[in-house]
Amino acid sequence: MNIGANIKELRLERGLTQAELAKEIGVSQKAIDYWEHGTNEPKASYIILLADFFGISCDELLRKQ
Repeated sequence: MNIGANIKELRLERGLTQAELAKEIGVSQKAIDYWEHGTNEPKASYIILLADFFGISCDELLRKQ
């Protein structure tokens, strides 16, 4: 899995829309969409925010399977 697939899986497990997750971490819905589809990857600062939000380590977010 790549980070985009991991983000999508975690988001869906929590019943969140892309817009809801985006609001929680302070990015646009389009940024979440780009990450999930592999168009772009989140910067390190957003990886940290995502990991904190989901209650996992950055390593887990990057390697989750």
